[in-house]
Amino acid sequence: MSPATDSAGRRRPAGNGRTAPSGTRAWRLVVPVKPLSIAKSRLAGTIGPGHRPELALAFALDTVRAALTCVRVHGVLVVTDDVRVAREIRALGADVVADVGGGLNAALAHGARSAGAERPRTGVAALSADLPALRAEELDRVLAAATFARRAFLADAAGVGTTLLTAAAGVPLAPGFEGRSRARHLASGAIELTPHDVDSVRRDVDTGEDLRAAIGLGVGAATAAVLPSVPFLPRAAAS
Repeated sequence: MSPATDSAGRRRPAGNGRTAPSGTRAWRLVVPVKPLSIAKSRLAGTIGPGHRPELALAFALDTVRAALTCVRVHGVLVVTDDVRVAREIRALGADVVADVGGGLNAALAHGARSAGAERPRTGVAALSADLPALRAEELDRVLAAATFARRAFLADAAGVGTTLLTAAAGVPLAPGFEGRSRARHLASGAIELTPHDVDSVRRDVDTGEDLRAAIGLGVGAATAAVLPSVPFLPRAAAS
């Protein structure tokens, strides 16, 4: 029996349990997660430091859970040094590698190399960990748009940063996240993706207003479970 088929001769699904559409590239996603004690520092002034770690973890869990159900995703690799994050991420079915230090872009480059070594014929995509409203079908549309690009990216909702950067198999990811990363990725030669109706993939959360906007889109179960304890925010139902 071929390793690509089951006992009935059917094609085995990708690592997330679903088979990518014929003719499309399957992607290995790399998601960086800071230690919870320092994550989402810009939210602290709005919601207080006590809620920040729980929200940061919830954002990451909702992001990874949605990504794992995307048909074009062949597994998620989280880069983190946080023991709690690693434990809960593994429980979702994602893989974890330790951070190597040096900041966000060093973590992403390390994750991309690890992902490429595991599946050298699979494209790699770096995805922000703070997308609590992420919808798998919207992520699928973004990854479909990136299929024929050597490197491509999706700008955030503000049009300044980046929430996703892709690289074809064998192509260095060369991440330039943080700050005005949209301009940085454009200057590096990456193609900007402009698919319609992908608001959940653009809506990363750094500020209270970002969080309110994500709630308006409909957040995932982990974030919705934390929100009732956050004083300034209304309750939000899980998506």
